[in-house]
Amino acid sequence: MLTRTIGRYLSWPIDRLAFLLARTGVPPNVITWSALALNLWACILFAAGRFAAAGGLMILAGLCDLLDGPVARRQNRVSKFGGFLESILDRYSDLMLFLGLLVYYVRVNRFPYAILAGIAMAGAVMVSYARARAESLGPTSEVGFWERPERMVLMIVGALANQMGLALWILAIGPNISVIHRIVHTWQQTEGKLRGQRAEAAARPSKAPPEAAAILSRSAGRGS
Repeated sequence: MLTRTIGRYLSWPIDRLAFLLARTGVPPNVITWSALALNLWACILFAAGRFAAAGGLMILAGLCDLLDGPVARRQNRVSKFGGFLESILDRYSDLMLFLGLLVYYVRVNRFPYAILAGIAMAGAVMVSYARARAESLGPTSEVGFWERPERMVLMIVGALANQMGLALWILAIGPNISVIHRIVHTWQQTEGKLRGQRAEAAARPSKAPPEAAAILSRSAGRGS
């Protein structure tokens, strides 16, 4: 996935930058909140139709997303709450960015693209929710291509290239296909496996309960 590719090629510069930030003592949660603030600013620029500027701010926000974890590890401040907070603020960031696009397309009376923005917004939220809900049932659900880094990169490219309409078409279709993929995968991991176990149990020869077997054994002893 794109997350692993980014981590492989940017690991050294991110690590160096995280080292410098960690020495300043800035808390990791401040970096996380900074990403949200930058995405809020990008949302306002999207609503105003300034796509290239919004894309630039999204790059800075993405850099904050990459830095908060390494800074936390260098400062020995890794916590479950930090990961939880980052996940929540990421969802708000996703919603704000698509909301900005939706407002823009309503303002310029391009309602089909406003609907696409709404569908893409729903897909972005449901991809993450489908994974979280599946993992609460036990099986992992990392299937599907459209994780958050892939979506953000496509939005940035669409904004900088002034091709947001095309990007929205892809974002409205791709993530929702990933949701369906995760639904099928989770079914296979839960209901499908359970049905297979039931069928296997039904195919085995039935055995008498222990109590019945003991009675039969005593009866056979008396008869001899």
